[in-house]
Amino acid sequence: MNTASLKQDYKQRIVPALKEKFGYSTVMQVPVLEKIVINQGLGEAVADKKVIEIAINELTAIAGQKAVQTLSKKDIANFKVRKKMPIGVRVTLRRERMYEFLERLIKVVLPRIRDFNGINSKLDGRGNYTLGVTEQIIFPEINIDSISKLMGMNITFVTTAKTDEEGLALLKEFGLPFKK
Repeated sequence: MNTASLKQDYKQRIVPALKEKFGYSTVMQVPVLEKIVINQGLGEAVADKKVIEIAINELTAIAGQKAVQTLSKKDIANFKVRKKMPIGVRVTLRRERMYEFLERLIKVVLPRIRDFNGINSKLDGRGNYTLGVTEQIIFPEINIDSISKLMGMNITFVTTAKTDEEGLALLKEFGLPFKK
């Protein structure tokens, strides 16, 4: 199943299903998956600058697109953080790369998690969903022998859905394994 097939599946199967379920009058009302944002907050980067480079390389391998560092917005003395210090890494996937990543996440990555019984179905109130991943080693692109530290990440699915119910229905149709 290639990435075009997930996009085709959306157009041919998911749009009619959601249109019927929610009673939309036009296909333009059906929610769309706009982008997937993968974000890693790296507080330990304050002490060790190499952490950012390693994280950028790992996230680039996972996403298939160059990751960028995020900078702090203000000084926080308690955490030894100065304004404009690198404190995280993120990458935003759209279009083909987004569908490619989503397919790998559903078919390869999530089934690799030990004792996996589904993901929580709590959305943000505006139809968007954030999945927290505790270890980057669940991705097959990461070589377990080469990692120095286990780092988690947040994967946010941004949709055009107006409500959580619509967003959840869209993500379920794509095949995200939510808990019953």
